[in-house]
Amino acid sequence: MHYKTLSACASAVLLATAVACSNDNPVSPSSPEPGGSSNETLKATPPTPQSPVNNQQPDGGLTLVATKSSSPFSSSSGAYSYEFEVMRGGTAVAGCTRTVPGGNGSTVSYTPACTLEFDEIYSWHARAVFQGRQGPWSAEATFRAPAGGYIRGNEVYDPLINGQTVGEIVGPVTFIPGVGVRLEGFTSHIRYRLPQTLASGEFSMIMTGVTTNTEGHKTKVMAMSEGLDDIVTNNRRMTVEKRGDPAGAIAWRLISHHDQIETVGNAERVRREFNPNEAYLWTATWNGRFTVRIQRGGSEGPTMYNFGKGYAGAYDPDPHYAFIGAPVGRSGTAGATVPGMIVRHVWISSRPRPAGLN
Repeated sequence: MHYKTLSACASAVLLATAVACSNDNPVSPSSPEPGGSSNETLKATPPTPQSPVNNQQPDGGLTLVATKSSSPFSSSSGAYSYEFEVMRGGTAVAGCTRTVPGGNGSTVSYTPACTLEFDEIYSWHARAVFQGRQGPWSAEATFRAPAGGYIRGNEVYDPLINGQTVGEIVGPVTFIPGVGVRLEGFTSHIRYRLPQTLASGEFSMIMTGVTTNTEGHKTKVMAMSEGLDDIVTNNRRMTVEKRGDPAGAIAWRLISHHDQIETVGNAERVRREFNPNEAYLWTATWNGRFTVRIQRGGSEGPTMYNFGKGYAGAYDPDPHYAFIGAPVGRSGTAGATVPGMIVRHVWISSRPRPAGLN
């Protein structure tokens, strides 16, 4: 009888040990966490999104940060990796799903290298992974894609409000955080080399800090060219001027493959008043017709100038360069960039300017 009692006790101890061992397996199948999916087989809590959340828009680059998952098995949780997924409208964005090492510390981060449409709303979540098993996804967090600039094919976006440019700076400029870049003199300009020719599209930007009577004579707000030959004689010249003499006069010229059009005489080179404290959206479009439009206050503001002409042949510069301001040509420095103008949110594309770039 005594022997049987000892045997029963030993069996109970073995059973308890087996149960305990089975509970010490961080990757054994288990019931999903509340709200989780049925393929959750990792015993871990969901991570907690830290930033960006609640439609925050990061300055500059985008980095997703989450508090790490925890586990009843501390020796295992330190070895977790983390899968991040970025979504738009509930659908995963191509190239935006990535698993990264957990690393040290209490948080884990991921910097997406995929293409996001700036100023659009996205969501993201994360989960722990270990030995091919997944923990529950975190709650979804939302963010507005940062206004980082880029040159991609024949499209350029340059915010210029973040202290940097995707173009090449020539001459003295000053970045004003949150405001834009000030071109300090006639020789100051920023140039963009488009990898692909933009045969039709628009070139637009917001300009501030300009008076009616600026220095110089045939000074330029924006320009395009084929290569870097003299802008005045360039075979694919496009220039838009806000002249200093006569003060406030608007003039422009475009040379296509088979044509040349420009403003002619005082009837077409009309004068407009400018207030340095106001913002002006300058837009040049070309698609068999070249048009320049100026709106006071941005895309929703009143139009103060809108004039264009048709042209024959393609506008086909190769290589294709675009400029904020313009390089110095044979007409001299006083016919280059409008000095002191402040520019932000440059857009060059076959697509219309996105709403909100003001």
